[in-house]
Amino acid sequence: MAYTMKNTSMQVEQLQEQYEQLVQRGNEPAGTYNGIYSRYKYPVLTAAHIPYFWKFDLNPATNPHLQERIGVNAVFNAGTIRLNGKFYLVARVEGNDRKSFFAVAESPNGTDHFRFWDYPIALPQVADKETNVYDMRLTQHEDGWIYGLFCVERRDPAAAPGDQLAAVAQCGIVRTKDLRSWERLPDLKTSSPQQRNVVLHPELVNGKYAFYTRPQDGFIEAGNGGGIGFGLADDITRAVIHEEQLLDKKVYHTVYEAKNGLGPAPIKTKKGWLHLAHGVRNTAAGLRYTLYVFITSLEDPTLVIHKPAGYFMAPEGEERVGDVSNVLFSNGWVTDEEGNIFVYYASSDTRMHVAVTTVDKMLDYAINTPADGFTSDSTVQRICEQVSKNQTFL
Repeated sequence: MAYTMKNTSMQVEQLQEQYEQLVQRGNEPAGTYNGIYSRYKYPVLTAAHIPYFWKFDLNPATNPHLQERIGVNAVFNAGTIRLNGKFYLVARVEGNDRKSFFAVAESPNGTDHFRFWDYPIALPQVADKETNVYDMRLTQHEDGWIYGLFCVERRDPAAAPGDQLAAVAQCGIVRTKDLRSWERLPDLKTSSPQQRNVVLHPELVNGKYAFYTRPQDGFIEAGNGGGIGFGLADDITRAVIHEEQLLDKKVYHTVYEAKNGLGPAPIKTKKGWLHLAHGVRNTAAGLRYTLYVFITSLEDPTLVIHKPAGYFMAPEGEERVGDVSNVLFSNGWVTDEEGNIFVYYASSDTRMHVAVTTVDKMLDYAINTPADGFTSDSTVQRICEQVSKNQTFL
């Protein structure tokens, strides 16, 4: 049956009602708790959170059947910041056309009621225009700017004409004061063939801008470059890193054996810089992405002083299913005045979640959880030692 203008209007009202019900839905801890963090029950952002007026032409004259004109496939990998008491996610939105772009979603409390602004971010363009952009990290820097570092992807100019898979990834840089007006800076330059997952340190180091990098040889495979690197640039407006050093390398038979990269900018604490990273390992079912934690020295941000064994978070339940299954990825977390940490993470390249912890709990976890001994025997020894200590309390 063809739609009439009347029932098209009813369909629009239904879209509005469904959208408002989702956006205004409350959230609550999921019930599972490990003493470190609390996952929340509902994802904070999904493709369904995209405003209906992005997807549908609401004019009955040009869309009499109220068909979806612009489809959205997923919302994930959001950079985060807290300003004036509100929480903002700069999310990666992927359309049905596979192109990703950025959009700002705002919440009054950080766990629910996230609502996208009316328009996505229109990034200023550079001369060498990119095909795709994604995974922005936000850093509120001591110089007064909010910086956004993100991956810019272009087709490899050296690829054969029939090769439509070869790509080159580099780090794009923008800055803003209000998340609305963005200034585009030149892409970061390093000696590495490819750069993804680059993060800006919140403070100057020796008077220079400090970057956490991930040098890698190819677009997908890290090759000889795998690990979280660190480098300094004299000028953020034309950022060039002449030398990268690895501060956290990939290691055989660990959760970060294939590759690893820093998530959001580190949090400064009394015990050191608190870092959240992702580690990738190989399985018979493909790559598995989990999150892990480490602390670097306040005096020397390249020196890792605490690093618990294994992962901090891994995909659970429905989080394991999506466009790219068995993946957790985080490029955003924020703190509040009470010392809470809101960890925003994506599951399976499909949706955004939140888990809540505190600075004190994270420091306890990072400092007092045993480090990796890198052998089965060392793991058994640690368990036996803990069981022996617990005999008094059993």
